[in-house]
Amino acid sequence: MNLFSILSFVVIISCVWVFAYKRSRGVNVDGAEGFFMGGRSLTALPIAGSIIMTNLSTEQIVGQNGQSYVAGMEVMAWEVTSAIAIVMLASVFLPKYLKYGINTVSDFIEIRYDTQIKRIISALFIITYITSFLPVVLYSGSLVFNKIFRIDELLGIRPITSIIIVSLAIGVIGILYLLIGGLRLSAYSDTVYGFGLLACGLLIPTIGVTMLGNGSFIGGIDHIVDNTPWLLNSVGSIDSAIVPWPTLLTGMMFNNLYFWCTNQMIVQKALAGKNLAEAQKGVFIVGFFKVFGALFLVFPGIVARNIFGDALMGMPDDAYPTLVTHVLPEMIYGVFAAVIFGAILSSFSGALNATSTLLSLDFYKPVFNKQATDHDITRFGKRITIAIGLLSIFISPLISFAPAGLYQFVQEFNGLYNMPLLVIILLAFYSKKATAFAAKVTIYLHIVLYALSKVVLKDVHFLYVLSVLFFLDMFVMFAVSKLKPDGDFELKVFNTKVDITPWKHTKLVSVITILVVILTYLMFSPLGIAR
Repeated sequence: MNLFSILSFVVIISCVWVFAYKRSRGVNVDGAEGFFMGGRSLTALPIAGSIIMTNLSTEQIVGQNGQSYVAGMEVMAWEVTSAIAIVMLASVFLPKYLKYGINTVSDFIEIRYDTQIKRIISALFIITYITSFLPVVLYSGSLVFNKIFRIDELLGIRPITSIIIVSLAIGVIGILYLLIGGLRLSAYSDTVYGFGLLACGLLIPTIGVTMLGNGSFIGGIDHIVDNTPWLLNSVGSIDSAIVPWPTLLTGMMFNNLYFWCTNQMIVQKALAGKNLAEAQKGVFIVGFFKVFGALFLVFPGIVARNIFGDALMGMPDDAYPTLVTHVLPEMIYGVFAAVIFGAILSSFSGALNATSTLLSLDFYKPVFNKQATDHDITRFGKRITIAIGLLSIFISPLISFAPAGLYQFVQEFNGLYNMPLLVIILLAFYSKKATAFAAKVTIYLHIVLYALSKVVLKDVHFLYVLSVLFFLDMFVMFAVSKLKPDGDFELKVFNTKVDITPWKHTKLVSVITILVVILTYLMFSPLGIAR
């Protein structure tokens, strides 16, 4: 990076801060509703930007492109099939959540079941975010940032030192974002970074394909189709290490439903919408982004394979950084660095906000300070934001010393509770007879079985494991509720806080989104351009 790149990086980061701060000033963040939920004032674009950037991490960009460098377009399942779950969030889950007027997913569980199961779920969310998301996103993001932009070489320091510096910068800025403007400020900055990531993300494979075609984009596409047609196949084999095709509508779909429809870190941004219609529109934007996001989260790996051949086969995670440095004009390095920095920042601040929300609303007031005022809750939320943020900054460099097995275990931690949580919420929607006792039994049994699967079935793809556990959890929930009934659940008074009139085009856009997913799979299959 030259002096111009550094200056453009600083200017962009500063301008995004100023823009987001000005847009966030309309909401008072001294109250819990303003700080944690953005005053329930977000419109479609900020909701979409916040969800996209909270979900999208640099490790995801590098990791998925590394996988596609080796395995091809079957990796896109993690992105494209998410759109179906996102349709479910918009058309099924959000109307019910907003009708109850909840701030957290666990609030809904408390209303439908009981307080104990609510706190179990909240605690699992919090543990997951603190141990397997916040430090990991800081470390992996800083590692990727250093790999692409060579901060260690620029400053003449060791790589681990540059990672610590980048982690510290992202962590401190993320904490300040939330302290100064809460969720609303973060949402507006995420929107800007989201547009930047889309533009820069698409620019890299576009330039790469044009290089392959000796100046012709169409010629480059022809080169890929002619030379690596097998990499364009989105349908993985039955024993694929990436995504076995039988899991697309089972384990993968169930995992997506958990992540997009019941995960506090994601759902909280939609709950901050000014009304149901705006929340639904924002969520649908996310759905289309996930489909077309495969063009810069997966396809560049195939471009790299065509440019560099098998040279990176031993280190596929270097495919994307190497492609970036090969094709990106040096004059826009600063712009791309700002966008990548923003992606790490958004993931970090999004998870940090969700963690402080759960701790403040689900534990501080009801457990530790029942007399707490709205101001007390917000003050605690800000303090715990600082504490957890600093803890994550401290832990993040230590991840480099963790053994690979531990890192993998931490990454799969949410498998301990994702399927029972999904089952519990689905039956909360559609069964009046599901009981709190059955929910607890389902969670405890699932934890035991999932832990055993990591030992007994360690060579079986975890999506196959989730496929079985989902149906088993459903059976246990039904069976225990029937064996030990507790009467029919009936709630006649709802604490609805916003207008819950659905967006008039919800059904049409849902159908279009699902058709786009199907057509995308057909295009990247032997029926389309793959061979």
